[in-house]
Amino acid sequence: MKPILLVAGFALMGAGSILAQPLSPAALSPAEPTQPADYLEGIPMTDYLALLRKISPAAYEGALAYVKAYEGRCGRYLQAVELRRAMAERGGDAVLMGMIRASHLHDTNGLSQWAQQVNCSRQGSTQ
Repeated sequence: MKPILLVAGFALMGAGSILAQPLSPAALSPAEPTQPADYLEGIPMTDYLALLRKISPAAYEGALAYVKAYEGRCGRYLQAVELRRAMAERGGDAVLMGMIRASHLHDTNGLSQWAQQVNCSRQGSTQ
């Protein structure tokens, strides 16, 4: 037996008594969230977009184009919490995801086509 495996084996033997103990129901249940689901409700749009820019330039560009298209088509500003929901719920709003992909591909025609499909009746949902 190789020395590393031998050490690992001894470590597991010592941990065996811990591993053999049954877990309590509390240990098996998911942890309670420490923040409400809409913890981004108060974050300014500029801060949310800055976070997206750090994560992915394409996500930032696509989301920014989506926000501008929403404002132009719908006559109101999109809130950061609405953009977050459009980004996250049910795999993401199809138009927003299309705009992110078009941004990634530098497809200005595709971006314009997606912008024409922004849905104003959603009121923050991703339907």
